[in-house]
Amino acid sequence: MINSLKTLELFAGLALLAPCLAQSPETDRLFDPIEVFQLENASDPQISPDGTKIVYVRNRFDIMKDRRRTNLWIVNSDGSDHRPLTSGNRNDTQPRWSPDGKRLLYASSAEGSVQLYLRWMDSGQVAKLTDLTRSPASMSWAPDGKWIAFSMLVPETRKTYAAMPKKPSGADWAKPAIVIDSLQYRADGAGYLESGYHHLFLLTAEGGSPRQLTKGNYEHQGAIAWMPDGESLVFAANRRPGWEYEGRNTEIHRISLEDGSLVTLTDRKGPDSSPIISPDGTKVAYLGFDDRLQGYQITDLYVMGADGQGARCLSREFDRDVESPVWASDGSSIYFQYDDQGHSKVARMSLDGTVTDLVTEVGGTSLGRPYSGGSFSVSGNGMIAYTLASADRPADLAVAHDSAGEEIQSRRLTSLNEDLFGHKELGAVEEFWCESSFDQRPIQGWIVKPPGFDPEESYPMILEIHGGPFANYGYRFSAEAQLYAAAGYVVLYTNPRGSTSYGEEFGNLIHHNYPSEDYDDLMSCVDAVIERGYVERAELYVTGGSGGGVLSSWIIGKTDRFRAAVVAKPVINWYSFVLTADSTPFFYKYWFPGFPWDHQDHYMKRSPLSLVGNVKTPTMLLTGEADYRTPISESEQYYAALKLLKVEAALVRIPGASHGITARPSNLIAKVAHILKWFEDHSGKN
Repeated sequence: MINSLKTLELFAGLALLAPCLAQSPETDRLFDPIEVFQLENASDPQISPDGTKIVYVRNRFDIMKDRRRTNLWIVNSDGSDHRPLTSGNRNDTQPRWSPDGKRLLYASSAEGSVQLYLRWMDSGQVAKLTDLTRSPASMSWAPDGKWIAFSMLVPETRKTYAAMPKKPSGADWAKPAIVIDSLQYRADGAGYLESGYHHLFLLTAEGGSPRQLTKGNYEHQGAIAWMPDGESLVFAANRRPGWEYEGRNTEIHRISLEDGSLVTLTDRKGPDSSPIISPDGTKVAYLGFDDRLQGYQITDLYVMGADGQGARCLSREFDRDVESPVWASDGSSIYFQYDDQGHSKVARMSLDGTVTDLVTEVGGTSLGRPYSGGSFSVSGNGMIAYTLASADRPADLAVAHDSAGEEIQSRRLTSLNEDLFGHKELGAVEEFWCESSFDQRPIQGWIVKPPGFDPEESYPMILEIHGGPFANYGYRFSAEAQLYAAAGYVVLYTNPRGSTSYGEEFGNLIHHNYPSEDYDDLMSCVDAVIERGYVERAELYVTGGSGGGVLSSWIIGKTDRFRAAVVAKPVINWYSFVLTADSTPFFYKYWFPGFPWDHQDHYMKRSPLSLVGNVKTPTMLLTGEADYRTPISESEQYYAALKLLKVEAALVRIPGASHGITARPSNLIAKVAHILKWFEDHSGKN
């Protein structure tokens, strides 16, 4: 039976009054939408060089400003002396220990704009190092602790294109026209981009004016590594002519700090990125792949000489994406993070390619839905600090010690949400596998059961589909799934073909073939759960966002077995999408065989719009008005088509929201509230 949705309805209209509403003992034990504002999580844990202390970013929500706030906290690696380093309604991020562990560099909006600050750990004294005009990123300490490298946007001054007559004194004219001539002129979450290019800068650790190192109309972003002698930096960038059209084709470069001379260390078709230097300075490890223009390609780990010679792939037989490489202190192996069957892990790879798993549950930083993520850092003595994922809590902080000859023991250091969930009953999450009806491939999924679940009862079920499509769900906390469960639904989420963490072959089953048999995978999982006997066959609902919105709209064009659907931020028409999305040079050649005007039939047969004539399911479209990844025009097309066909439909516009609708907590709540209300209104119980 569906629990009352009155709290959701009240919140949708009276958000500020919700904290004052009295709750009954029954509802008080359930996760309530307003309590999204109470969620906290750890991210970006940075362990000190000696392994004794960990500084991490503690994330929370400001209910009055409806924004995420981040401060820095510190804890000993044995769990003692847990306390804040910074506080207040501001954002403190990117903590980085100095090589000797005596100072901490970080970025902060304490005075409005984001600047670099330095804290002396013995005295707690803090100094503001910069007065930058744009936000810094990718900060990296020199080996001797005397310099800091970082990247930053350098604006480009644009001349007026067309001269305007002088306006009369005091006249109130419209804002001047903006002329765009770049290939990539807007980005989701950032809006229309400021003209300019990101470059590398060098700053003394005592502060002052940074010196720009790189030049030219190229983008220099991502990890920055120092050579041990402190005389040069290694970074990734595409500095070829026409780089705008080949965003993935980056190379590893080394730049001299003395004269700015540049040496390119790699040269192949494909991305080379995330360089790290071995402790003795003789080797460079980096990530990349040979680009075959596939939708999904495994990111491998490579090692080459510091001069760029002798490059070889260490992970050729691994068949999983390698992320966030870190050299071990003795230079014999490389720590890294990877996803495997919906679980994120930290492992160590030797220079002969042997992989040893060290930590098996990393993540918990994606609060809305159970995506992969999280991060880790490693000290010189092999102590690993990482974000700990679990299905019943957002990310906490944990440690593990990689000690030769000893079994790895992990230890949780924080319980950031115990004050909220310690007296709540959340939906239990169960992993399961089923066979696809299309080709009997095993498909992994998870079932979230309502609090107080009774297998003898019968429940409505929501199929919730992940985006990407090259991404994965897993055994991780999901505020949205838990709120659906609290409302009385069984929630099913799965990793159909195309999902990551199962290898390159599985991921590329949808290459130039999406959506397709992933539909069969999803329906097979639905049927497998129904066969368990506790789901009402006549009370099935479907929703998903982004790639999940694509599949939700595809599903209702193939079947009418779902009572209602909420299609969030979808692609409906691939032809219009590739020309309006914020990655203009990417989608048409990686997800399709070429330009849409050269392959019109291919684009249309894969577009959910091609099946709209079959749709009978009441459908809500839900998209952010500032979404530049799957622009709201996609939802508007589908809504107009449904209305013309006289199918019951609604269009929900989220003002100011980008593709990441749930970046603001009230929008996460609004998304859940509208989905549940739509499903309740179309329930067979009404």
